[in-house]
Amino acid sequence: MPSALDLRIRAVLDRLVSDGAPFALTGIERFGRTLPMIAAAPPTLAHYFAHFCAQHGDTPFLVAGDERLSFAQTYAAARKVAGGLVEGHGVRRGDRVGIAMRNAPAWIVAYMGVLMAGGVATLLNGWWQGNELCDGITDTGTALVIADEPRALRIAECGGHGAELVTLDVSAPIDEAVSPLLARGGGAETALPELTGDDLATILFTSGSTGLSKGAFSDHRGVVQGVFNYLVNALAMLELQMQDGVQSSLQPAALLNVPLFHVTAEVPLMLQSFAMGRKLVLMPKWDAEEAMRLMQDEKCTYFVGVPLMSYEIMTHPNRGKYDLSTVQAYAAGGAARPPEHVKRLEDEMGGGHPLLGYGLTETNAVGCGNIGENYLAKPASTGPASPPLVDLAILDDDGNALPQGERGEISIRSVCNFLGYWNNAEATRAAVTPDGYFRSGDIGYLDEDGYVFIVDRKKDIIIRGGENISCQEVEAALYEHEAVAEAAVFGLADERFGEVPGAVVHLRDGSALDADVLLAFLRPRLAAFKLPARIWFSVEALPRLGTEKIDKVGLRAKYRALAAG
Repeated sequence: MPSALDLRIRAVLDRLVSDGAPFALTGIERFGRTLPMIAAAPPTLAHYFAHFCAQHGDTPFLVAGDERLSFAQTYAAARKVAGGLVEGHGVRRGDRVGIAMRNAPAWIVAYMGVLMAGGVATLLNGWWQGNELCDGITDTGTALVIADEPRALRIAECGGHGAELVTLDVSAPIDEAVSPLLARGGGAETALPELTGDDLATILFTSGSTGLSKGAFSDHRGVVQGVFNYLVNALAMLELQMQDGVQSSLQPAALLNVPLFHVTAEVPLMLQSFAMGRKLVLMPKWDAEEAMRLMQDEKCTYFVGVPLMSYEIMTHPNRGKYDLSTVQAYAAGGAARPPEHVKRLEDEMGGGHPLLGYGLTETNAVGCGNIGENYLAKPASTGPASPPLVDLAILDDDGNALPQGERGEISIRSVCNFLGYWNNAEATRAAVTPDGYFRSGDIGYLDEDGYVFIVDRKKDIIIRGGENISCQEVEAALYEHEAVAEAAVFGLADERFGEVPGAVVHLRDGSALDADVLLAFLRPRLAAFKLPARIWFSVEALPRLGTEKIDKVGLRAKYRALAAG
């Protein structure tokens, strides 16, 4: 039976999306059916930036150290960058332009400028090593990469990618930081292309079970609709707060502490902030005490991160030194919270309520949400499908919808979904059903109220603090060592990160190797978060199934038990 909160939310949402209302629905034909869209949403991100930056004008937008930029100042810098990209660098509609930087105002301005210029913002994972960065550049045919100094050095080391590299000093004030993009000419007066919703907007990378990261590409329509799906739900919650008399008079403000190359930071956090007039307080590297200081000093009203971040704040010995009373919500995504953490956050954080979101790179972060008393009642659930755009089903291997209570693959259909994997039609066909559902790779079921419960994963990946790690990719790096005869990689339970990689290795006859030496071998080949936290060496050959494949399930059970002991 729907909860009282579910009924209240549903009533508000029905008003917001009804005919003649601000967020009335229209439709678009996809996969032989009509998918709902929000009619009032701008057609492209370029229109979206122009409209909301003009609307909010001098309102503070970006805070990074001593630098403070309003919406108008941010847009003015991005408009110049867009002109420089078109006139000085020859960027045309559909050209892929890579961004490889730490969180900084220059990242956001570059992202805006690329999209306004008609380019496809290709969000390279800033934690990757040089070879991983170059693989992403090469795979997507990226011709221009905008990078900060550390990542520019990594990219230059691998070479052979053919892209032009423009290096920015992201610690400098914004006009100085982006000046290399204007050095060849172009600026605020340069004519920009008129874009449509069908133009490609972004490529984000996701690690799947097949090893190398895949570039998930989306059009402007899909990204904007994803933002507006979040926005409608945020406005519904704001109306409920007004009804309950608990609305804050502060400017909405959020800590930007998750990397912008992740869809969580890109869509619901950064992009939604334009429409909300929300201030973003940037921190380049996670530190729980620094996060609390910034939230106190900037009067943040919202926090989002992987679950371990809010947990570290909650359990920090110095938490009592900071006034976090303005924070209304501690949201999480990328992994589930232990149920006991949900209750502790509600009880111990002085009015900041726990929230949980479930979305994927391929869905532009749109999926499910569990909030308020519903989250407390069902802390193991990711919540119901997010209205008004999301259609969620539990599918069997043949793509048939399963009835309530039966376990199958959680699958999401909406106009917000990506269009496919770049240069990988086979992977796209495997991930998207003929009638438009994206197969998440997560196994779950729906309860009688339509709440999603995730029980397992179909794909051979590890989710470490919200970051996907392909077991096959780590195994491939292990096999590069001449002493390794067999290797198996799997997830180990971890209190902080949810999961971390573990590996068991069988060496070739006559070889000797220890874990420290093997990790030193892996470090230049894999991003730090992909390195195994534990390595075991098996004297015997690894067990195999009747298919002659290594018995990963048996090994995972055995070594998880050893790690827990």
